[in-house]
Amino acid sequence: MTGTCIVENTPKLIQSIERSAAILEIIAQEGGAARLQRIASVSGIGKTTAHNILQTLGQLGYVQRRPGDMRYHLGGRILNLARIAGDDTRLRTHLRPMLEAIARESGATAWLAVPSGDEATYLDIVDIANPAMATSGIGRRERLEGSAVGLVFLAFVPGLGKRVLATRANALGQDIRTQIEAVRISGYALDLQAYQAGLHGVAIPWRENGEVRASICLTGSAAQFPRHRLARMAWMMMRHAGCARFNNAE
Repeated sequence: MTGTCIVENTPKLIQSIERSAAILEIIAQEGGAARLQRIASVSGIGKTTAHNILQTLGQLGYVQRRPGDMRYHLGGRILNLARIAGDDTRLRTHLRPMLEAIARESGATAWLAVPSGDEATYLDIVDIANPAMATSGIGRRERLEGSAVGLVFLAFVPGLGKRVLATRANALGQDIRTQIEAVRISGYALDLQAYQAGLHGVAIPWRENGEVRASICLTGSAAQFPRHRLARMAWMMMRHAGCARFNNAE
């Protein structure tokens, strides 16, 4: 058709989202952490506005501050998005020896899980008694509320509780919130037949550079793993996790 001009509509940008994305990109370009002054200078955003955006991103878990550090770091939620893009293999390979050691020492099944949106995804399982059966659970997803693994993430990943409530408004009742607070205090989460009848479990967080990136879980029959034994298993798992972090630093 002659003389016809096709004009493409330019999408209208939402300024607050545009600025938030720019701030996250600046922090990433600075190596994963940057001071407010640097962020404001590079972005051209006023310090007060940049600070307010960072406060919001912090509440949502996309950035975080660390004790004694004036910089803003990329938070667990943004790192979770990066994990979805392909970090699973590295994490599974690095933590496989630890899972095997935990399974051997406990005689139970050891699990490796990561946060994925408002759910948990299982990356690896070691079952010494039934090794062929273990692979059937890899890739399984479950809601965060109601399992030891999920309680670990809700306790230690900033903003994750708000993410759950955004999709399941009544998911975190008083009982769950009480359990989350108990996990923050003790450092581990218990599952006493909450997820499956006759099954007990205990889960601990796995951290990299201070960020909770995964959860290590141990499960076995309620008869073999009463509550008092699960507490001992938690400390055993923490010992193995500490060794794995030390070896990774090497």
